[in-house]
Amino acid sequence: MTQSQPGLASTARVVVTRPDDPLAAPLVEELSREYDQRYGLNDGIPSSVELSRYPAERFTAEQGGTFLLLVDADGQPVAGGAFMREGDGVVEVKRVWTHSGFRRQGLARRVMTELEAEAARRGVHTVVLTTGARQPEAVGLYLSLGYTPLFDLDGDWEEVSYLGFRKSL
Repeated sequence: MTQSQPGLASTARVVVTRPDDPLAAPLVEELSREYDQRYGLNDGIPSSVELSRYPAERFTAEQGGTFLLLVDADGQPVAGGAFMREGDGVVEVKRVWTHSGFRRQGLARRVMTELEAEAARRGVHTVVLTTGARQPEAVGLYLSLGYTPLFDLDGDWEEVSYLGFRKSL
Protein backbone atom coordinates (compact mmCIF):
# COMPACT_ATOMS: atom_id res chain seq x y z
CA MET A 1 0.00 0.00 0.00
CA THR A 2 1.38 3.41 -0.97
CA GLN A 3 1.56 5.98 1.78
CA SER A 4 1.05 9.04 -0.37
CA GLN A 5 2.47 12.19 1.12
CA PRO A 6 2.01 15.07 -1.34
CA GLY A 7 5.29 16.84 -1.98
CA LEU A 8 7.36 14.26 -0.09
CA ALA A 9 10.03 14.15 -2.80
CA SER A 10 10.76 17.83 -2.21
CA THR A 11 10.24 17.96 1.56
CA ALA A 12 12.05 14.79 2.66
CA ARG A 13 15.20 15.54 4.62
CA VAL A 14 18.55 14.19 3.39
CA VAL A 15 20.55 12.27 5.99
CA VAL A 16 24.10 11.25 5.10
CA THR A 17 25.02 8.10 6.99
CA ARG A 18 26.37 4.57 6.41
CA PRO A 19 24.67 1.42 5.11
CA ASP A 20 25.15 -0.22 8.51
CA ASP A 21 23.36 2.62 10.37
CA PRO A 22 20.26 1.25 12.17
CA LEU A 23 18.23 4.04 10.52
CA ALA A 24 18.94 2.41 7.15
CA ALA A 25 18.03 -1.11 8.33
CA PRO A 26 14.35 -1.10 7.25
CA LEU A 27 15.25 -0.07 3.70
CA VAL A 28 18.17 -2.50 3.42
CA GLU A 29 16.04 -5.36 4.78
CA GLU A 30 13.25 -4.64 2.31
CA LEU A 31 15.74 -4.34 -0.55
CA SER A 32 17.17 -7.74 0.43
CA ARG A 33 13.73 -9.34 0.34
CA GLU A 34 12.94 -7.81 -3.03
CA TYR A 35 16.27 -8.95 -4.54
CA ASP A 36 15.51 -12.48 -3.39
CA GLN A 37 11.93 -12.35 -4.73
CA ARG A 38 12.92 -10.95 -8.12
CA TYR A 39 16.10 -12.92 -8.70
CA GLY A 40 15.92 -15.98 -6.43
CA LEU A 41 19.04 -18.05 -5.97
CA ASN A 42 22.24 -17.57 -7.93
CA ASP A 43 24.33 -20.75 -7.79
CA GLY A 44 22.41 -21.68 -4.64
CA ILE A 45 23.11 -18.34 -2.96
CA PRO A 46 20.36 -15.78 -2.27
CA SER A 47 20.62 -12.77 -4.57
CA SER A 48 20.53 -10.47 -1.56
CA VAL A 49 24.09 -11.55 -0.68
CA GLU A 50 25.10 -8.96 -3.30
CA LEU A 51 24.13 -6.26 -0.79
CA SER A 52 27.01 -7.19 1.50
CA ARG A 53 29.54 -7.51 -1.32
CA TYR A 54 31.18 -4.20 -0.42
CA PRO A 55 32.17 -3.12 3.09
CA ALA A 56 30.21 -0.18 4.52
CA GLU A 57 33.40 1.90 4.50
CA ARG A 58 33.32 2.03 0.67
CA PHE A 59 30.30 4.33 1.00
CA THR A 60 31.95 6.87 3.32
CA ALA A 61 33.41 10.26 2.39
CA GLU A 62 36.83 9.09 3.63
CA GLN A 63 36.90 6.53 0.81
CA GLY A 64 35.27 8.80 -1.78
CA GLY A 65 31.75 7.48 -1.36
CA THR A 66 28.47 8.53 0.20
CA PHE A 67 25.33 6.87 1.52
CA LEU A 68 22.21 8.92 1.95
CA LEU A 69 18.65 8.45 3.08
CA LEU A 70 15.55 10.53 2.48
CA VAL A 71 13.64 10.79 5.75
CA ASP A 72 10.04 11.98 6.09
CA ALA A 73 8.73 14.42 8.72
CA ASP A 74 8.26 11.53 11.18
CA GLY A 75 11.91 10.49 10.85
CA GLN A 76 11.05 7.38 8.82
CA PRO A 77 13.49 6.51 6.02
CA VAL A 78 11.55 6.44 2.75
CA ALA A 79 14.32 6.12 0.15
CA GLY A 80 18.06 5.92 -0.14
CA GLY A 81 21.06 5.34 -2.32
CA ALA A 82 24.82 5.44 -2.39
CA PHE A 83 27.89 5.77 -4.52
CA MET A 84 31.44 4.55 -4.19
CA ARG A 85 34.59 5.82 -5.83
CA GLU A 86 35.68 3.79 -8.84
CA GLY A 87 38.62 5.86 -10.05
CA ASP A 88 39.70 9.42 -10.72
CA GLY A 89 36.54 11.39 -11.34
CA VAL A 90 34.32 8.28 -11.53
CA VAL A 91 31.77 6.96 -9.05
CA GLU A 92 29.43 3.98 -9.20
CA VAL A 93 25.89 4.44 -7.90
CA LYS A 94 24.59 1.54 -5.81
CA ARG A 95 21.50 0.58 -3.81
CA VAL A 96 19.01 3.20 -5.01
CA TRP A 97 15.84 2.16 -3.27
CA THR A 98 12.40 3.46 -2.32
CA HIS A 99 10.40 1.88 0.49
CA SER A 100 7.52 -0.05 -1.09
CA GLY A 101 4.97 2.05 0.80
CA PHE A 102 6.23 5.28 -0.74
CA ARG A 103 6.80 4.47 -4.41
CA ARG A 104 5.63 6.51 -7.42
CA GLN A 105 6.23 9.84 -5.65
CA GLY A 106 9.54 10.86 -7.25
CA LEU A 107 11.72 9.72 -4.37
CA ALA A 108 14.19 7.65 -6.41
CA ARG A 109 14.58 10.61 -8.79
CA ARG A 110 15.33 12.84 -5.78
CA VAL A 111 17.87 10.31 -4.46
CA MET A 112 19.62 10.28 -7.84
CA THR A 113 19.59 14.09 -8.02
CA GLU A 114 21.14 14.31 -4.55
CA LEU A 115 23.78 11.68 -5.37
CA GLU A 116 24.71 13.40 -8.64
CA ALA A 117 24.94 16.80 -6.91
CA GLU A 118 27.23 15.39 -4.21
CA ALA A 119 29.38 13.68 -6.83
CA ALA A 120 29.68 16.94 -8.80
CA ARG A 121 30.69 18.84 -5.62
CA ARG A 122 33.54 16.36 -5.27
CA GLY A 123 34.76 16.91 -8.82
CA VAL A 124 33.33 13.71 -10.26
CA HIS A 125 32.83 13.84 -14.03
CA THR A 126 31.35 10.39 -14.69
CA VAL A 127 28.69 8.30 -12.96
CA VAL A 128 28.26 4.62 -13.80
CA LEU A 129 25.71 2.17 -12.46
CA THR A 130 24.12 -1.19 -13.11
CA THR A 131 20.66 -2.52 -12.52
CA GLY A 132 19.16 -5.95 -12.89
CA ALA A 133 17.33 -7.25 -15.92
CA ARG A 134 14.15 -7.63 -13.85
CA GLN A 135 13.96 -3.98 -12.82
CA PRO A 136 12.35 -2.19 -15.78
CA GLU A 137 11.24 0.68 -13.53
CA ALA A 138 14.90 1.40 -12.73
CA VAL A 139 15.81 1.28 -16.43
CA GLY A 140 13.08 3.83 -17.12
CA LEU A 141 14.31 6.09 -14.33
CA TYR A 142 17.93 6.08 -15.49
CA LEU A 143 16.97 6.72 -19.11
CA SER A 144 14.74 9.63 -18.04
CA LEU A 145 17.67 11.11 -16.08
CA GLY A 146 19.90 11.14 -19.15
CA TYR A 147 21.95 8.00 -18.54
CA THR A 148 23.29 6.23 -21.62
CA PRO A 149 22.61 2.50 -21.68
CA LEU A 150 25.70 0.33 -22.21
CA PHE A 151 23.56 -2.50 -23.57
CA ASP A 152 21.07 -2.98 -26.39
CA LEU A 153 17.73 -1.68 -25.16
CA ASP A 154 16.00 -3.92 -27.71
CA GLY A 155 17.99 -7.03 -26.78
CA ASP A 156 17.20 -9.78 -24.30
CA TRP A 157 18.00 -8.20 -20.94
CA GLU A 158 18.05 -11.58 -19.20
CA GLU A 159 21.00 -12.62 -21.38
CA VAL A 160 22.91 -9.50 -20.34
CA SER A 161 21.98 -9.93 -16.66
CA TYR A 162 23.45 -6.65 -15.37
CA LEU A 163 22.37 -3.59 -17.33
CA GLY A 164 25.05 -0.90 -17.31
CA PHE A 165 24.57 2.86 -17.64
CA ARG A 166 26.88 5.86 -17.82
CA LYS A 167 26.40 9.61 -17.48
CA SER A 168 28.75 12.56 -17.74
CA LEU A 169 28.10 15.26 -15.17
